[in-house]
Amino acid sequence: MLAHTTHHSINVGGRLLLLHTPLVMGIVNVTPNSFYASSQAITVSKALQTIETHLLQGASIIDIGGASSKPNAPVVSIDEELQRVLPVVKAAIKQFPNCIISVDTTHAQLAQATLDAGASIINDISAGIADVAMLSTVANYKCPYILMHMQGTPSTMQQQPTYANVVTEVFNFFTHRIAQARQAGITDCIADVGFGFGKTLTHNYELLNNLAHFKALQVPLLVGVSRKSMLYNVINTTAEEALNATTVANTIALINGAKLLRVHDVQAAVEAIKIVDRCKN
Repeated sequence: MLAHTTHHSINVGGRLLLLHTPLVMGIVNVTPNSFYASSQAITVSKALQTIETHLLQGASIIDIGGASSKPNAPVVSIDEELQRVLPVVKAAIKQFPNCIISVDTTHAQLAQATLDAGASIINDISAGIADVAMLSTVANYKCPYILMHMQGTPSTMQQQPTYANVVTEVFNFFTHRIAQARQAGITDCIADVGFGFGKTLTHNYELLNNLAHFKALQVPLLVGVSRKSMLYNVINTTAEEALNATTVANTIALINGAKLLRVHDVQAAVEAIKIVDRCKN
């Protein structure tokens, strides 16, 4: 029996993005040190090629990030992150004017600059904790906001992640942070439980197995498991060889209520959505 899902929509710059059928967010890494090397697009032209491929394969949203958040990744200055991300956002808006662009950043200054340039969504792995100005900045632009759960920071998160009950603690975190976001004036919140961000292998699978629990938050759920170590470590392979495992995990997430899949491989995610949707309907 497939889990019942709640229908949602989000307002993206005056366009209503319906989530009755889950959507795909294609990853564009404009950073030289992504954990999945094949996804790196460190020049504007390479980024535009990646975006075009994602859109042709059925991505509804393009997520552009300029700072790796893999464990122990070096900290990138705001200036460098801006230099990486802003030209790509501007070029993408020019070449694909109807494209919905999300920017993956923890910095309010970068959020503001990219929203001014035409981005439509902010994806913040710190849920507004890293930069106290983030919530008010996002609220000013009336754009959707993706809040992710992370225990610690990218430099510390995988040292010794500990929870009494990971599902309860992550749920309580979202209850608090979504309330803070609403209080700041953000209407459209999206929750990402943060697979691999301050979680052991066991924690990750407890969250995946109990994802339906988070539908009680009454916001769309975004899942980002694409090619992560929680998958390739189980099957003793690498990120490069983890597409099949990604599709399996995405399918489980969809059955449990995921409304957005953040992926490196758009076509496979679109196909998974079609099959699960067919089962449900």
